[in-house]
Amino acid sequence: MTRHCRCALLGALLVLLGACDAGKDQPAASATAVPAVVRPVKTFVVDTAGGASQRQFPGRIDAARRAELSFRVPGTVTDILVREGDTVSEGAVLARLDATDFRIVLSDRQASYDNARRNYERTRELLPSGNISRIDYDRTEASFKSAEAALRQAQQDLAYTELRAPFAGSVAKRLVQRFEEVAAKEAVISLQQLNSLDVKIDLSETLVRTLTVPEQVAIESAGADAPAWATFEGKPEQRFPLKIKEVATKADPQTQTFEITFTMTNPKDVVILPGMTATVTVDFRHLVQESRDIWIPATAVLGDATLHPVAWVIDPGTMTVSRRELRVGEMQGERIHVIEGLGGGEEIVAVGASHMAEGMKVTRMASVEQAIPRAGDPR
Repeated sequence: MTRHCRCALLGALLVLLGACDAGKDQPAASATAVPAVVRPVKTFVVDTAGGASQRQFPGRIDAARRAELSFRVPGTVTDILVREGDTVSEGAVLARLDATDFRIVLSDRQASYDNARRNYERTRELLPSGNISRIDYDRTEASFKSAEAALRQAQQDLAYTELRAPFAGSVAKRLVQRFEEVAAKEAVISLQQLNSLDVKIDLSETLVRTLTVPEQVAIESAGADAPAWATFEGKPEQRFPLKIKEVATKADPQTQTFEITFTMTNPKDVVILPGMTATVTVDFRHLVQESRDIWIPATAVLGDATLHPVAWVIDPGTMTVSRRELRVGEMQGERIHVIEGLGGGEEIVAVGASHMAEGMKVTRMASVEQAIPRAGDPR
């Protein structure tokens, strides 16, 4: 073999050895990397009274006092004395029915009453002398009292042919026309009082749970300390102060929200009518409970090996979970009171907590989903 051939073979051998050494420093190509488990979970943001702030809600305007007025007796409408938008005083006559038949009935009842009264007075004079039996006297007395009641009913029915305003206000709508036949208790006129207005918004269960309604939340000005105020399109810079009137105790079955009603004085320089909309700003710092009570879903709390309650807190930066020990109090329905361990603002695992492990990555899932256990998940 020539010297040239031996050099070529030696070079090839060095190349092969280099390749083998290089392969020792590299991970095995056949080894497959195991991806980290990422668990979809339902989360809950811990809230407290102290964490509340200003929020805006669409508001609906309604009259603070409204009534659908109707006659208490049936008949034919002969007069409607008001128009829509008219202002009326308390007791003012708004409409009338044809009273002819009622007057006839009243005259008949008056005659029956007069006759029964005379008979009763005669028998009362005869009773002490024994010229009339006690049974006849009682019968005459009963007839008199029956005639008296019938007369009062006829007088009342005649009075009911006039529809009067139960309070001062304005006519919102006329629901019938002249010469129409109306039944008893059929709505004829809608009356509303506009000195003050109701402003209604819808709040979620979480927000309603933190509310407190003091006896006096009224404010004299819409300054920085106002708990709530309304603004209207066209005048966004003008604030109208609100005070809480009532909080619904039953959720709307469609939206699962609770209706909160505020009241406001109807301003004279701005036209605000029922049916309009407003933007309501609520400063929850003035309307929440003074205590910093924390309530979380009961499904978020687990017991560790020593049966100590714990929750899994999510790091929003890395979306990993860490174990947090808690001290809990009473349980109400599907929520539990946390005394220590959470300060408010944390995002915790609400559904899927039993499948968590320290440092596990998670993703937020839609509220309609459920966490389904997977094979190999930690228990």
